[in-house]
Amino acid sequence: MTDEILHECGIALVRLRKPLSYYIEKYGPTFGMNKMYILMEKQHNRGQDGAGIANIKIDVAPGYRYISRYRSIKSQPVAHLFKKIGKKYQKAQKAGKDKFHNEQWLKEHVAFAGEVWLGHLRYGTHGFNSIENVHPFLRQNNWRSRNLVMAGNFNMTNVDELFDLLVSLGQHPKEKVDTVTVMEKIGHFLDEEVQSLFEKYKDQFSNQEVSDIIEDELDLKNVLRRACKDFDGGYTMAGLIGSGAAFVVRDPNGIRPAYYYADDEVVVVASEKPAIKTAFNIDYSQIDEVKPGHALIIQKNGEFGQHQIRQPGDKKSCSFERIYFSRGNDPDIYRERKMLGRLLVPRVLKATNFDLKNTVFSYIPNTAETAFYGMMAGIEDYLISKQKDHIVDAKPSVDSIEEMLSFRPRVEKIVIKDAKLRTFITDDAHRDEMVAHVYDTTYEVIRKDKDTLVVIDDSIVRGTTLEKSILTMLDRLHPKKIVVVSSAPQIRFPDCYGIDMSRMGDFVAFRAVIQLIREQGKDFLLGEVYEQCQRSIRDRDAVNYVKRLYEQFTDEEISEKIADIVRPAGMNAELEVVYQTVENLHKAIPNNSGDWYFTGDYPTPGGMLVANRSYINYMDGKLVRAY
Repeated sequence: MTDEILHECGIALVRLRKPLSYYIEKYGPTFGMNKMYILMEKQHNRGQDGAGIANIKIDVAPGYRYISRYRSIKSQPVAHLFKKIGKKYQKAQKAGKDKFHNEQWLKEHVAFAGEVWLGHLRYGTHGFNSIENVHPFLRQNNWRSRNLVMAGNFNMTNVDELFDLLVSLGQHPKEKVDTVTVMEKIGHFLDEEVQSLFEKYKDQFSNQEVSDIIEDELDLKNVLRRACKDFDGGYTMAGLIGSGAAFVVRDPNGIRPAYYYADDEVVVVASEKPAIKTAFNIDYSQIDEVKPGHALIIQKNGEFGQHQIRQPGDKKSCSFERIYFSRGNDPDIYRERKMLGRLLVPRVLKATNFDLKNTVFSYIPNTAETAFYGMMAGIEDYLISKQKDHIVDAKPSVDSIEEMLSFRPRVEKIVIKDAKLRTFITDDAHRDEMVAHVYDTTYEVIRKDKDTLVVIDDSIVRGTTLEKSILTMLDRLHPKKIVVVSSAPQIRFPDCYGIDMSRMGDFVAFRAVIQLIREQGKDFLLGEVYEQCQRSIRDRDAVNYVKRLYEQFTDEEISEKIADIVRPAGMNAELEVVYQTVENLHKAIPNNSGDWYFTGDYPTPGGMLVANRSYINYMDGKLVRAY
């Protein structure tokens, strides 16, 4: 992607289902640590701001620590975390010698030597990059069953409402952010559940016996059903209870991903399938999806199951995640990205006037590479169909049979990305200066003023890098025409479920619509939609009124205006911007139908209100998040 945007967070959870001695004898004392390291490192694309890890030891005697947690905001946070944990193991091995393989000694003397692991990779969509913003978060209590460790990949659209609910429950939250409100809300109902069990058994057993009974009978289904009923957003949230129970809960529309694998030794959960496959050397068919609106709950005794927490809605798993964020070595994602490129071929051929002899194909590294392969496969299919028309069906052609059979599309690596330079580490004021140096090009493969150059990108969000860097760089090659192809449709609306795309005015498609409205003298629409959006916020009317602006124009009209906007001053080549259609998006990615970025059809009421609030902020000149 030319425009850097922040990724989504990632989670990893491992629950060892057998006594720790089993793993010590079969695999060695570091089995759990090694598996967690692989799970987190293989999802490192989801964490640039920081990482955190927590571990719980089950049934440790009073007086010994049973919860361990490290967090890091170093440049390589995952490596930093596990280096620290590894040093503790090494130190303990030297001190304990023959005791190092004893389960009880290991638990009593070594941090991160428990059966339950929770890891988090933070790619913050907002807030400061400080250690206090890094998951997992810890809600502590002297009762094991009241301790709560939480991490997640989520954004809530109704934080203010959730905050007010906490206040109405008698709490005094220290911050008005979704992470704190979510944890405190779950923690409140966890406390109530524990207290209810205590009242039930306190007259029959000693307090210590009651404590043990609570840990065995704790009903996390009830806790999560009560806590999650008011959540509006996209979320995959993982939690550990101090007693050793654990859960992963997913939003009713399945917006954010969660996958799990279980056998008689482990239950493991991650945000991406390839991480699980690599860590445990299993087939993809063995990996299941946590169902929308359900929680995967792992009891203290290691038993597990999925339980409905909220009524599932229409499944709207994020399609943009498949286009860009998820690792492409997942076989399904690889096929989907190739199909995105293949489905663009008719539009690309039209943009090149079907003149493949004078066209060079390339891509913007690195995530557009797979779509490029699909596009070129589609071009090959087109050439085969033309050969068939001429050779088999005897249709006339200006080329000889020999020329047709020997022709190959011209493919070159034109754009080179400097991996050492990253635009997202700079503030907005210095972004333009940085993006001009992120890319370089290959010279003397384009025939001056004769060739059309087609470059495919996975998506175009702001258009900043196209305008400030790539198009200027490509124009120096002196092509006759440049065709920029996006494997994703026009990004028109903000996200509020976990990705850093919250300001309407940042989108080049929105800026194009505003220019078209003003050029056609329809400025009154801007005011009318503004008033509708204000009423929507006031009355909680969950209708996306901003869609009305886009409905005034065809996709092609908006694309033409986008080309005008991103065209650098002094550019000589002709420029055309070609976008994927929403229809083809769903053909390529049939199981991830969440398309609110492109259509404005949000799966939750809060999403609709965020779109309207984002437009109000734009009209008011406020450069703030809309949720």
